[in-house]
Amino acid sequence: MSRPGTAANPLRVAILGAGPAGFYAAEHLFKQDLAVEVDMFDRLPTPFGLVRFGVAPDHQKIKSVTAAFDKIAANAGFRFYGCVEFGKDITLADLRQHYHQIFYATGAQTDRRMGIPGEDLPGSHPATEFVAWYNGHPDYRDWQFDLRHERVAVVGVGNVAVDAARMLCRTPEELATTDIADHALDALSQSRIKEVYLLGRRGPAQAAFTNPEIKELGELAGADITCVPEEVDLDELSRAALERSQERPTLKKVEILQSYARRPASGKSRKLIVRFLVSPVELIGNDAGQVVGMRLVKNKLYATAAGTLQPTPTEEFEELPVGLVFRSVGYRGVPLPGVPFNESWGVILNQKGRVLDPETQHPLVGEYTAGWIKRGPTGVIGTNKPDAAETVTCMVEDLARGLILHPSRPEAAAAEALIRQRQPNYFSYPDWLRLNELEVARGRALGRPRVKFTRMEDMLAALQVNILS
Repeated sequence: MSRPGTAANPLRVAILGAGPAGFYAAEHLFKQDLAVEVDMFDRLPTPFGLVRFGVAPDHQKIKSVTAAFDKIAANAGFRFYGCVEFGKDITLADLRQHYHQIFYATGAQTDRRMGIPGEDLPGSHPATEFVAWYNGHPDYRDWQFDLRHERVAVVGVGNVAVDAARMLCRTPEELATTDIADHALDALSQSRIKEVYLLGRRGPAQAAFTNPEIKELGELAGADITCVPEEVDLDELSRAALERSQERPTLKKVEILQSYARRPASGKSRKLIVRFLVSPVELIGNDAGQVVGMRLVKNKLYATAAGTLQPTPTEEFEELPVGLVFRSVGYRGVPLPGVPFNESWGVILNQKGRVLDPETQHPLVGEYTAGWIKRGPTGVIGTNKPDAAETVTCMVEDLARGLILHPSRPEAAAAEALIRQRQPNYFSYPDWLRLNELEVARGRALGRPRVKFTRMEDMLAALQVNILS
């Protein structure tokens, strides 16, 4: 038989993960001068990964990238199998029997820990859980967060931390114009929170959030923003580094933060306090075990041998009275059954997207990766496009050399029959498009972008009603 890539013998690729990395990989594959069929799998019934469940509800412009993903999915060679879990409904052995190449794009699904006493006390949560909850992720739909406390701390100053802090500070009226999940809208509308602390372990020049993100915090309808003046004054090392680099975005970031330190309060109902050069060293609990405070250590910066500025603790401590804590100090991937994994980095063991044998360090035939599970949790949505392109280039090179899997049942119908047997309630892309129409229609009636279905059984019921009607 001819090498895969012809109309009579198309290249069959399985993509695990329906987020941006998976869709961009499909796009690059379809642009090759080859006949390609892509079957995309996701554990959840709906596609788009973090675009649906990670991007904040008040950032609809960012979510508009899904229109490009819809165009990719419209390719005749594309199939979507939602609600199909790798390791449960299908295995690596199954994929090897049905595909020439396997592509892992499962993202970074868990958070990194702070590693301090009290971290697991009631009232302390990963920010990932909070974000998934307010975005309507089915796994977190019934999570509970005690929003009766007046003071909350968000540990971290990346964009995810900023999103969490901003959502805690939004007014009910602001939230009601977004696609936030209904259960979260109800809970946040009754929130008693008055102060939100956003805590960074390094200085303002090293903060990971972007300028648009920090500027947006200064435009909240119901919250005043402030910074501690001495914490946004640059230390000598940061000032010298900025003078050398003249990085305009960083200079602007520092300027914005210093303006917040001088801004007078306007009497809004909430206050957002952005802190720098502090690290939590302990969460303090009461007799019932509930978080009631956080012990912070003041940091100072030092230059590493590589020239980067890192924090080191001083002997100066303070206690912050807070009843709710969200940590956002980094994310890591989850190992997949049978797939080599680098535990220390939290990524699939790979080189330029080719999955490596842990013993020989040589590429495994037919296995590839992209996105956060490939490179770690860095970059924005668009970063996944060149990242996926790098991996697809390797896939095409390996195909030309004959370094592919040789499945015994490569026909699309054979894979579909297997999935129907294992998971009769899988979601196809047409299913998703119908569900999307229903969500948008529900939102339109309320002046919102959409009203999400957040339970699997509700999605199935809605589709069934839609089909019958």
